[in-house]
Amino acid sequence: MESTEDIKLSGVRKAEIAATKLWQRTRGDKVIWAIVILLTMISILVVYSSIGSLAYKMNKSTESYLFRQVGYILLGVLIIYFAHRVNYTFYSKIATILFFLCIPLLIYTLKYGSNINDASRWIKLPVINLTFQTSDLAKLALFIYLSRLLSRRQNVIKDFRKGFLPLIIPVGVVCVLIAPANLSTAALIGGIALLLMFIGRVNTKHILAVIGIAMIPVMLLVMVASHYYDKETKTTKDLPAILSAGRIPTWIKRVQNFSAGDNTDGSYQIQQAKIAIATGGFLGKGPGKSEQRNFLPHPYSDFIYAVIIEEYGLLGGAVIMVIYLLFLYRSIRIFQRCPYAFGAFLAVALSFTLVIQAMVNMAVNVQLFPTTGVTLPLVSMGGSSLLFTCAAIGIILSVARNVEQMEGKAALQSEVAGVADSQTDNETTTKE
Repeated sequence: MESTEDIKLSGVRKAEIAATKLWQRTRGDKVIWAIVILLTMISILVVYSSIGSLAYKMNKSTESYLFRQVGYILLGVLIIYFAHRVNYTFYSKIATILFFLCIPLLIYTLKYGSNINDASRWIKLPVINLTFQTSDLAKLALFIYLSRLLSRRQNVIKDFRKGFLPLIIPVGVVCVLIAPANLSTAALIGGIALLLMFIGRVNTKHILAVIGIAMIPVMLLVMVASHYYDKETKTTKDLPAILSAGRIPTWIKRVQNFSAGDNTDGSYQIQQAKIAIATGGFLGKGPGKSEQRNFLPHPYSDFIYAVIIEEYGLLGGAVIMVIYLLFLYRSIRIFQRCPYAFGAFLAVALSFTLVIQAMVNMAVNVQLFPTTGVTLPLVSMGGSSLLFTCAAIGIILSVARNVEQMEGKAALQSEVAGVADSQTDNETTTKE
């Protein structure tokens, strides 16, 4: 009979063989795969460090939240793997259905969605008891749909009626449905959509006109926030009924806190983030040694970047930024190498979505932007948001995998043609 040690060694060998086979079946940009692994490892470390206050509040152990995060990460990696094995042209086929499915979901969320943190952004799935933000699904569906439209309308892309309107109407509908509950996400989606249109050769005049129109409500919000701010007491004056509806008071308060930069309770989270960054220094306090995690609201999601800087210093914060920029660079390389318009637009759209979201999160943490509910992709603790992020990365890797296959076939054909040419030359020389 085999000894216990032999059985253990046999199990290890089988696991190694299975992992090797899985890696051999893994295609796409290897740098992006490495970035995914690195960011998820960072996520496990930082989330475990920052969930103490949440565990205490919910009367649970920190290990339960750690295992939950690890579970979501493993599921997310599986989603990336299976999504990248699918030919990216499949996503073009389901783009229209997926987009029009999101519209009633967004409407349902506005009316009947679960109210968490004073915002109706979530739908609760009854069987598995999981809440997810419909805006995450809508964002993914919209950019797949836009990529499809841009690739198919290049011949009329400069035309306002045939090229621009079919693009801007879906963007406008999605942003209008998301904005009442999540203005920052709506603004982010709108901005990235316009950037994608610019890359897709849409008439610049049309894009600038949309930006000009969008700036009108933004300027009105800033003016209202300034008008109803009491500089002496550093509080918001009584708002009329029309400005007290929905989340309008929250928007006004955030603009006031950002523009005033005071130490009132309204800017408490920003002040705590500043303390975390200031005390972190250049090299940080070390893993698990954050003190502001006990005072920061949502240190495991919205303000996880401040915890990273406190524990790993400005150097660690800079490394995180470089990782995201490297991800963007590799995605742009895929965009440049992809011979087909849909794949190219798809890769660049989804990569811009993730990287710009990351930059906005970092900017909020250092008070360059007003406070938003935007998380740090692949790093912040999350459920559905992490899974949709992984789906987007899987689609990008699907484009990269197909580009590699096409380049491999082209190289093989070139090599065969070269061999054939050399044989022909040899035969001609022999006859002479």
